[in-house]
Amino acid sequence: MTQQGVRWTADQVLALAPDAPSRKAGSKLGVAGPWSEAGSTGEGAVWGLCKGSGSKPYQTIVDIADVAGPAYKCSCPSRKFPCKHALGLLLVWAGADGTVPDGGEPPAWAEEWLAARRKRADAKQGSAAAPAASADPEAARKRAEKRAERITAGATELEQRLSDLLRGGTASAEQMGYGLWEETAARMVDAQAPGLAARVRELGAIPSSGPGWPVRFLEECALLHLLDQGWLHRDRLPDGLAATVRSRVGLPAQAEGPPVRDRWVVLAQYDTADSRLATRRIWLYGTESGRTALLLSYGAAGRAPALALPVGLALDAEVTGYTGAGQLRVELGEQFTAPAPTAQRPPGVRPEEAAARYGEALGDDPWLESWPVTLAEVIPTRAQDPRDARDARGTRDARETRDPGSWQLVDPVTDSALPLAPSATSRPGLWRLIALSGGAPLTVFGECGHRGFTPLAAWPKDSGETVSLC
Repeated sequence: MTQQGVRWTADQVLALAPDAPSRKAGSKLGVAGPWSEAGSTGEGAVWGLCKGSGSKPYQTIVDIADVAGPAYKCSCPSRKFPCKHALGLLLVWAGADGTVPDGGEPPAWAEEWLAARRKRADAKQGSAAAPAASADPEAARKRAEKRAERITAGATELEQRLSDLLRGGTASAEQMGYGLWEETAARMVDAQAPGLAARVRELGAIPSSGPGWPVRFLEECALLHLLDQGWLHRDRLPDGLAATVRSRVGLPAQAEGPPVRDRWVVLAQYDTADSRLATRRIWLYGTESGRTALLLSYGAAGRAPALALPVGLALDAEVTGYTGAGQLRVELGEQFTAPAPTAQRPPGVRPEEAAARYGEALGDDPWLESWPVTLAEVIPTRAQDPRDARDARGTRDARETRDPGSWQLVDPVTDSALPLAPSATSRPGLWRLIALSGGAPLTVFGECGHRGFTPLAAWPKDSGETVSLC
């Protein structure tokens, strides 16, 4: 199930939850009371019966050793993966109190599901080994050229709209309303450039985003113009940057090149969603290569992506990188062992070096929102509010209030700091980070970008256990 029979921690189990309500509901089922006939094998399966509101208990089974992350099966009607019963079962198993003993034989209903999974895995491996059916390269080339022509037409039209807007002044954007931007985004969808469409929608939302919007609006216009020009002159760009432009415009990228085998530590996992798509980001760190890599998986709106890996564990696996300058995205390949606990973690840097790394990454990808970094020995501290300054009488205007969300990570040695991103200050992970620190330095992994630093995981001093902040 895991190497040397070591079970996961409760935090590692809860990191698999698709959302906060599932995490809360699963925690309530993470006790022995509702469970019966629970057991586990040494090959990675955990099963049990959970008492529900009906006359029949729910049959729940989890395949922990699956190559793409844990796989789940439950007879409940939930459409979430994992459901609250799977989370509860794993929590009971993680408790190691004897409720879920090792070395058992799965019941017939569990063995049937496991056997079907093994059969599908064997069939998939066989089909992968078979030579691929020959496609028509000429037809594929013509389709690619036709799409490129449509994107070029869309980018040219978008350039004209940006020119008209700036010629009339950015102040007019506030009166234009969102309808015109949605129409422009629809035109980019028709041009088969979903990346351009997404950026146009973001641009249209800026005039209603609060104080300081003209600056943000002009910055986004400049980035959109840069992407347009990158596409229109892609033949003059270096190969890596040209691949980045194609990906940003919305053309599908592919994992290419030889696979890299390493012992990959799962640093963080979190989901983002819009009305169309749910995206899961999983950050990995190769303990031998020193490489940080990103796994992306997608699900339809309202459905969690299928790929899930427990934070803090390490897996011996192969990954294949995607094309593009400075590209961190990889595709998970063959997994040689089940995920197991590890005390290894990435080396940390000072805040000033973290900001410099993000700056260097922008040279390869000017549209990059953030860059993964690990900060060593930093302390979460409330940022100094200029309004805290006292007047000559030592008093302060009672009408002025401190911004409660203004926090930063400070290096106590160099006194350098990184501000936390506004989105990070509204997440429960911030208070967990503060409590974990208790005023003492700790190591923090997260994403450093132009909006600030977003903490995703932390390690207290002299501790190898990864604490998820997502």
